[in-house]
Amino acid sequence: MAKKNRNQAPSKPQVSDKPATLKDLLSSEVLDKLKQQSNELKAEQQKQKEEQERQAAEARKAEQKRLDNDFEHLLENSSMDWRKYK
Repeated sequence: MAKKNRNQAPSKPQVSDKPATLKDLLSSEVLDKLKQQSNELKAEQQKQKEEQERQAAEARKAEQKRLDNDFEHLLENSSMDWRKYK
């Protein structure tokens, strides 16, 4: 019996087991710019959130002040036990 010569495919050089990521492909300048932009957006979102909370607090305060001046509201929410004031 004759032996068969098998041609083995040349093995591929292994660069790395992990695939290249976008971070690896981008330059450091671009990464720095992206990080700076991300930080600016986070700061802007935080500022907007604080502004919304401040406006909500002002609205609650104004509503409470309006209700404190409303006789009907005060009468409905007052304690009807007048004996403790005798």
